[in-house]
Amino acid sequence: MIDLEKVNGDWEFDPTHTRIGFSAKHAMVTTVRGAFNEITGHLHVDTENPDQSWAKVVMKVGSVDTRVQQRDDHLRSADFFDAEKWPEITFVSTHIEEVDDRAFSVTGDLTIRDVTKQVMIPLALIGLETGAYGELRAGFEGTRRLNRRDFGLVWNTPLDSGGVLVSEKITLEFEISAVKVEASDEDAAEQDESGEEKPAEDAAEGEGEDTTEDSDES
Repeated sequence: MIDLEKVNGDWEFDPTHTRIGFSAKHAMVTTVRGAFNEITGHLHVDTENPDQSWAKVVMKVGSVDTRVQQRDDHLRSADFFDAEKWPEITFVSTHIEEVDDRAFSVTGDLTIRDVTKQVMIPLALIGLETGAYGELRAGFEGTRRLNRRDFGLVWNTPLDSGGVLVSEKITLEFEISAVKVEASDEDAAEQDESGEEKPAEDAAEGEGEDTTEDSDES
């Protein structure tokens, strides 16, 4: 049994244990799989107020990896993703809904090249565990079938049999390991970004008072 209360809060994808990839048919007979090795992802979950939940994912097109250099270079070229002109693929959620026990539909805007379309990605919460260093981890998995032509990925080569070299239908594959961001981590990150420490007068004003702040992980 997963305590969904623990899911509430902010999460960041662990890129070393997360795979966001795709699969497509090659020459109508075999499946080629690839992934993006450079990704960032942020997730905010509010089970009491689902409208406040959101997700954002960014994938670096130049990191596409199908284990074949020539094919990777072709995917980065103007025939497909055109990495020089559009270096990122982004997904920004517009609605997240729990549709069943540990099952969510994540609807949002997917942008590939210069095309943005709304897609729904079904995700299942696989587990919630404490990692080796005390961090809380959540695992999500899901797939979504799309037509690549809808996003301007139209290159193909006809085969003698009447088929095509690369299938128009592709499957997006999500295997996500997310780490919960504790309040202290958020405060430290904000301080690091600003490069400023708490002013001395603020600390002086707090002498003799209880200055402990609530760490509300909504």
